[in-house]
Amino acid sequence: MPKIYSDKNVYEAAMERYETIFRHFDHIYFSVSGGKDSSIMLQLAAQAARRLGKKLSVLYIDLEAQYQATITHVEELIQCTRDVTERWYWVALPLSLRNAASAICPKWICWDKKDRDKWVRPLPDRDDVCLITEDHYPKEWTWFRRGMEFEEFILYFAKWFSVSRGGPAAAGIGIRSDESLNRFRTIISNTKERYLDYPWTTRIKIHDKPTDCWNFYPIYDWSAADDWTAVAKFDLKFNYIYELMYKNGVSISEQRLCQPYGDDQRKGLDQFRYLEPETWEKVLHRVEGVNFGNIYCRTSLLGNIRSEKPDSMSWEQYAVFLLESLGLYAPEVRDHYYTKIKKFFAWWEKEAGITPSSMPDDKWDIQGFRRAPYWKRIARAIEKNDFWMSGLSFSETKGDVKRLFELKKKYAGIIRRDIQSTNKQLRDAAGRIEDELTKERV
Repeated sequence: MPKIYSDKNVYEAAMERYETIFRHFDHIYFSVSGGKDSSIMLQLAAQAARRLGKKLSVLYIDLEAQYQATITHVEELIQCTRDVTERWYWVALPLSLRNAASAICPKWICWDKKDRDKWVRPLPDRDDVCLITEDHYPKEWTWFRRGMEFEEFILYFAKWFSVSRGGPAAAGIGIRSDESLNRFRTIISNTKERYLDYPWTTRIKIHDKPTDCWNFYPIYDWSAADDWTAVAKFDLKFNYIYELMYKNGVSISEQRLCQPYGDDQRKGLDQFRYLEPETWEKVLHRVEGVNFGNIYCRTSLLGNIRSEKPDSMSWEQYAVFLLESLGLYAPEVRDHYYTKIKKFFAWWEKEAGITPSSMPDDKWDIQGFRRAPYWKRIARAIEKNDFWMSGLSFSETKGDVKRLFELKKKYAGIIRRDIQSTNKQLRDAAGRIEDELTKERV
């Protein structure tokens, strides 16, 4: 292992930290995600516990939209640490999580019962762990509520753990300071309260009120190379998803267990897409609006969106949102639709005196007109991504085809022969345009 001190390497330094924690605390748990850092942290902790004759507990928060490889690895960890594990908490609760993949639904709730038919996978069914679900959790968890923030849950769990054990407790966290500036600050902050002034510890507080539980970071000074050196040298278990990442061209320093809807949404969704396509398909349709972002980032720009309008939005608000989202990826397409919609408004105001402000959200009947104007009709037309906007009674024009040809030169993925569209004319246009561009290149 690479040297970072004058007299020890990072592995030896980490083992000293484990010994310190086991010596000072009788109640210890380790937070595990299935990622390489927390996995290595736990397996090394098990080494120390065996040598010292100690026991430990484990907290695993199952966020539902996980790689199957991660679940398999967590099951491996349960088996290989069974001899030193006092209690393994497998939490599958409806927690609120960040969804940066869509402005339509900035938060989503994993294991939400109302979305049971969309769950990425069924609830775990295990009798070798302490399985905690919405229907079965400790009665003293009066602080728990459906949809509470993930970060808030972690704090309250730490407090409960120490209180339930009747004494000070320690929580092992597998983070490395070289992964991000925020993690580095967590370690070096001079304002935090440390346990016996050890720099790799932090007292857990809830709203500035201290708990009797302390976070400690046994491998905070490790690098990604140290992780994999330890895996090889000590024959540690690891999540096979990292092997797939490496084969997919991701360097060891860039490998992350990205949440599919995290802030770096393209990496999160793309990783699922390429590494576990069968999981990706379920992840894609799990949360409202996510497939919208995926289509506009990675596939034919004019494919059907297939998103869902949240109950909190009116059809008018939803139509505006779709146009705004289009503008993030291809403002020319947004402007093209906006021009068509303005003409639609102008016609109905002239012919029937119906203005946008008086237009109903859902259907209505106007005597003498075959198709009445309403906001749902406009939103659905945008969703179908019909460049001609035939859903608003427009038809293909030479000007539209010329515009589409120009956009194809700028946005290679705007339209393809295999476009996912119900409009035959648009699919035919895709073929003609691709043929013309091929001739130009030749």
